[in-house]
Amino acid sequence: MAALVGIDFGTTNSVVAIPRADGGIESARFALGPDMLDTFRTVLCFWQDRDAGSAPRHAAGPGAIEAYLDDATDSRLVMSMKTYLAQRSFKETRIFGRPMTLETLVAVFLRELLRSAGLDPAETCVVAGRPVRFAGETADDALGETRLLAAFKEAGIGQVETALEPEAAGYRFARTLRNPATVLIGDFGGGTSDFSVLRFEPGTPGRVTSLGHSGIGIAGDTFDYRVIDRVVSPLLGKGDIYTVMGKELPVPPEYFSNFARWHRLSLMRAPRTLREIEEVARLSAHPERLRGLIRLIEEEQGYALYRAVSAAKAELSRDTTATLRFHGGGLAIEQTIARDAFEEWIAADLARLDNTVADALAVSGVTADAVDRVFLTGGTSFVPAVRRLFEHRFGAEKVSAGGEFVSVAEGLALIGLDRGMSASG
Repeated sequence: MAALVGIDFGTTNSVVAIPRADGGIESARFALGPDMLDTFRTVLCFWQDRDAGSAPRHAAGPGAIEAYLDDATDSRLVMSMKTYLAQRSFKETRIFGRPMTLETLVAVFLRELLRSAGLDPAETCVVAGRPVRFAGETADDALGETRLLAAFKEAGIGQVETALEPEAAGYRFARTLRNPATVLIGDFGGGTSDFSVLRFEPGTPGRVTSLGHSGIGIAGDTFDYRVIDRVVSPLLGKGDIYTVMGKELPVPPEYFSNFARWHRLSLMRAPRTLREIEEVARLSAHPERLRGLIRLIEEEQGYALYRAVSAAKAELSRDTTATLRFHGGGLAIEQTIARDAFEEWIAADLARLDNTVADALAVSGVTADAVDRVFLTGGTSFVPAVRRLFEHRFGAEKVSAGGEFVSVAEGLALIGLDRGMSASG
């Protein structure tokens, strides 16, 4: 008999939720050293054995990170696959000379995710989450869902249906309600932030009516980008000039827009790109800065840098100051960041998030006063400035949060039960 599961395939982390015989939902647990976690990092690592003609080997999740850290130079780390799903420009990449489509990469990851959860893909039926709006300035949402479903099928999963991620979080939240309520759900991922307005009618089974949705490609990765752009990139040549035939030109800003977005960093390893940066460095006012950028890329220090930035960002959610600490690739950073400064850096992003919430209300035909409860989930919901947006619009007494990393997957499993997805697949 097939197992019904909900899968929250995330930009940064993925979660698998499984219904229990008693009607409850539990998240699969994954080993990370001595710890057991509900989340599985959404990363793949490929490497090749000494026999150059053999197919590349791979690992996913914590195993991928371990393999990459063991040999960063001769391995390929693939991150943030979800970010590319709705981008027509991304058709395939080459892994040690072998072409792989985005759907194939996601399928490889999904197989390893299910196997790590003790599940056979062929014996699993899935409700998969999808954002209201996929990430990217030119995102094609229909293409994103088509590719997502194709990847699940390529992974060997026989029955797959999708549901909106904020609605799934709402299904889980509905279990805590005892009275009818209109609720706004905010789901903050790594690449997207999504909002749904839902009407709950308690009972057995409870009735959930969707009133409207909105979404935007701004979330945790965007806030990381702002920190790297303001603190790290200036140390690596951002804002410098170089001289060609007596004419001063700015160092190309695209070096730093790519460097500051971790899912694009692997694209900078191309020899042609590194040669171009070296040529600019040779002509620049501060060549050592751009050569530091080259060294970070060549020595594959990006993952360690992004971890340091993410840790500083998390610290700013708890305290009014945080210290960004990073040592690698010849770069040493020990810089204190004030929460006030961080909030200035993300002010434009916060305004766009607030406008997207307003869009959800407008589409739903619901005023802020008519919303009874607000439920926030996802790591970015911890950011104080984000929470203030909702407290200002709806009132602090209406806003709550919980299940920051598992609520979507658990809600997806509940949706599968409500849809009557057959355990026999």
